[in-house]
Amino acid sequence: MAERSASLIDYLKALPQYLIPGHLVSRLIHRFTRIRNPRIKNPFTRWFIKQFGINLDEAIESEPSAYEHFNAFFTRELKPGVRPIVEGDDTIACPVDGAISQAMPIHDGRIFQAKGHDYSLETLLGGSTERAAPFQGGIFTTIYLSPRDYHRIHMPVTGTLKEMVHVPGRLFGVFPATTRVIPGLFARNERVVSIFDTAFGPMAMVKVGAVNVGSIETGWAGEVPPPAGRVVRSWHYEGDEAITLEKGEEMGRFNMG
Repeated sequence: MAERSASLIDYLKALPQYLIPGHLVSRLIHRFTRIRNPRIKNPFTRWFIKQFGINLDEAIESEPSAYEHFNAFFTRELKPGVRPIVEGDDTIACPVDGAISQAMPIHDGRIFQAKGHDYSLETLLGGSTERAAPFQGGIFTTIYLSPRDYHRIHMPVTGTLKEMVHVPGRLFGVFPATTRVIPGLFARNERVVSIFDTAFGPMAMVKVGAVNVGSIETGWAGEVPPPAGRVVRSWHYEGDEAITLEKGEEMGRFNMG
C-alpha cells in the first residue's frame, strides 16, 4: 500500500500542536487523572470507555469504578493469556498493544517517519554518535498506541539493560496526522531510551511521550520525571547493577500526564 501524503486537513489538525503548551497541559492532566473522588473519576472513566470503545472484558479488573483513579484504569493490567507472547528463541514479540506504522532498515543514519519526513538516529537516541553507532544499518519499527490500547510495555526478547537515557523535548501529539506533517516528530518529543544487549545484538527501545501521555515509567527506575532544563541525562547499568529482563516481561508503561 502506498504511503499517504499529507493533506490540508492534516495540517489543520497539527497546527494547534505548535500553540498548545504541551508540558503545562500534561501536568494538569497528570493531576486530574490521579483524582480519587468517585464523583469525578467514575463518570470520566465511563465516558472514555464509550468514546474509544474499550473492551474491559480483557482486563483483570472489568469494573470501571474499581480503579483508584483514571490513570490506574489507563494502565490497567490484562488477563493472563489475552496477549500471548510468541514462543521460540529465534522470534521477536511485539512489545506493545499497538499498530505498526513503519518497519524498515535505517539508511545513512536516517529513520523514515512518513512520506516526505525522516529524522536522525543520533538525535533520536540523545545526540551521541557513540550511542548511535551500533544501530547504523539496523532495522527499526515504529508502533502507534491509540487511547484505547493497553499502555504497558513488554520485552520483545530477553535482554540485559546497559543504559537508560532521558531526552527532554516537546510534547506534540503522535497521531497519524501529526506524523505526516510535523518534521522529525519522534526525535523532537520528550523520550526515554532503554538500550539492551540481546541474543540478536544491541536493541534500543525508545518510549516517545506525547501531550497528555508524557509520563514515562520503567520497571527499574519508576516514573522518569523531566528535569527543569534541556539537558540529556543517562544512567549506566554495569556489574552488580546489571538488570536482565525476560522476553514478555513488563519493562515500562505510559502514564497519563
